[in-house]
Amino acid sequence: MVHYFGYFAAIFIGLSLGIMGGGGSILTVPVLVYLMGVSPVLSTAYSLFVVGSTSVVGASGYFRRGLVSLRTAIVFLAPSLLAVFLVRKKLMPAIPHELFRVGGLVFTKDLLVLVAFAGLMVVAAVSMIRSQQVAEAIAEERPHQSRFNYPLILGIGLVVGTLTGFVGAGGGFLIIPGLVLGARLPMKLAVGTSLAIIALNSLIGFTGDLSAGVPIAWPFLLGFLAFALGGIVLGTYLARFIPGAKLKPAFGWFTLAMGTFILAKELLFHHA
Repeated sequence: MVHYFGYFAAIFIGLSLGIMGGGGSILTVPVLVYLMGVSPVLSTAYSLFVVGSTSVVGASGYFRRGLVSLRTAIVFLAPSLLAVFLVRKKLMPAIPHELFRVGGLVFTKDLLVLVAFAGLMVVAAVSMIRSQQVAEAIAEERPHQSRFNYPLILGIGLVVGTLTGFVGAGGGFLIIPGLVLGARLPMKLAVGTSLAIIALNSLIGFTGDLSAGVPIAWPFLLGFLAFALGGIVLGTYLARFIPGAKLKPAFGWFTLAMGTFILAKELLFHHA
């Protein structure tokens, strides 16, 4: 029965990616871990594949409408792709299963991933709740400004690539403000470009897992992906009528609650 909720959540993940250009990927790992019973580390690999594949579909819809800035995406991806591949290929396999003990708490690799992911969820939630209106105001004020802030774009690209590689999330909550502030993209163009960046980042990261020999349960993964793809096709269509920026604060509060729950469960209760 729990698995049915997991597949429904996969539709929601794709739906939110299509409408908001990010945010939905932050739920993929918790869904895989808590609803589908996949280990945390393997969930980050599965998340990269699901998020990357759904983002390809979403980005293609925006691309057909001229809402993807290829120049901006290339600049952003230059450091990001290298970071995400190296993290998946080299760093993740090198982390030992048991890291240290604090009293009765054994801090394992799986726990590290979940705690890091929950922390990222809290940061993402605050970003979605508080900073979206500022980003929108800047985008509306100077929508045709083409001047790039290269240090900002490259820096955020490096951070996003590292985070994507470690926790398996697309990082749209960082990418969109970076595109708006660093490249002065209008919000809809930033959403489409964000999806293109998330797609390449995630799929390149997943190739790092494949080259590292991570075992993949393809029937399960492709089935989960099918539901997420249905969600993003619907979300991309609904994005024409629903302003994704208006949904982000509410989604941010939901993400904050989820991140807090994971931290409490893993650090206070599960290992007590």
